[in-house]
Amino acid sequence: MVRVSQNTSIREYQAFNKSVYRKSNDKYFGVSDMLGQIQRFAMRGLKGIRKGDHESAKNNLIISFSWLMSLLNRPGIDIEDEIWKRFPYKCSYCASVPCSCKEVKPNFRHIIEVDHALRPGTMKGFQQMFEKIYPASARTLDHACVHFAEEIGEFTEAMLAFRSSRSDADFENIKCEAADYFSCFLGIFNSLNVDLAQELANLFKSNCHVCEKAPCDCSFDFIKQFKF
Repeated sequence: MVRVSQNTSIREYQAFNKSVYRKSNDKYFGVSDMLGQIQRFAMRGLKGIRKGDHESAKNNLIISFSWLMSLLNRPGIDIEDEIWKRFPYKCSYCASVPCSCKEVKPNFRHIIEVDHALRPGTMKGFQQMFEKIYPASARTLDHACVHFAEEIGEFTEAMLAFRSSRSDADFENIKCEAADYFSCFLGIFNSLNVDLAQELANLFKSNCHVCEKAPCDCSFDFIKQFKF
């Protein structure tokens, strides 16, 4: 059984999510349902930040992230690979670290030379990488939250576009928008100074964070009404 630890990789967490939640998700939830859950918990997380309840915020954001992993598992998207392709230790627009977009105002994405030796091996390493690319000190928490909300909308649009067209180009765009979602998601955790890997290890220390089984045995009625 795949476990989550404070040294887990993104790929390992995605595999954990698949082993614990795929059976019930395939049984109960369609793509639109899962998009709804991503949005629902993300908005509850942002509400927690607005109210100054960072404990509620981080838990709800993690559940939103868990639903994202579930949705990406369905077509077999390896999100760790997509994140590295999009952000190879540099901003995906200006190709700088730290990001210099405010100064250079790029009109297009620059070609990025990739040094694969820099690729982080753990979730914690990716969080540290994003702190170097997009330092929390360079923005407010409110700005990080607004950017995250924008990326949720763009990811949703990408999913709906692919469901309409079934084109390879729209499918590739899902991967890009999922990577952007992750960068902004980690931006909030960096602004909160919260170690995401440690929080995942705490919440999922025994398989499903509610029923503690793998695969998850929670009922549909419980899942659809669950909230922190």
